[in-house]
Amino acid sequence: MKRQVFFSFEYVKDNWRASQVRNMGKVSDNSTFSDNDWEEVKEKSDSKIKEWIDEQLEKRSCVVVLIGATTSTRKWVKYEIEKAYEMKKGIVGIYINKLKDKDGNQTDKGSNPFYTLLTDEGERLSKYVECFESSYQTSKNVYDDISENIEDLIENAIEKSGTY
Repeated sequence: MKRQVFFSFEYVKDNWRASQVRNMGKVSDNSTFSDNDWEEVKEKSDSKIKEWIDEQLEKRSCVVVLIGATTSTRKWVKYEIEKAYEMKKGIVGIYINKLKDKDGNQTDKGSNPFYTLLTDEGERLSKYVECFESSYQTSKNVYDDISENIEDLIENAIEKSGTY
């Protein structure tokens, strides 16, 4: 069964890389709203953006954070992770920095976005949330590695949801 997930990522820098993962065919088609949807939403007020994110998360069983070079610094990524934690959704991270962008470039590995976020008990969320990093270096091998593992990563995150 393909899961409905919410993909969280830094849109400007990682949209090309994220679209590779979103279009692998490993999750429900309902998980991949169009880029035009985000372009429209991001022009709204913060409260409207939060409302849209909350509505999207309500429909999903897991948040997949696609981690690029500066993902951990992004305001909306942090909000999406915090909201997923609050809603007891599955949460998993996948490093996408070694996937090529539209210009054929890879980027630096970013910081773990779960490290600075705390559970209700004051522990780092990174203690509980898995971050998958392919051991491969070439974009094609990284893509294949993510493709082979993403469904299990999502299932494991859903099984652990609400236990941290």
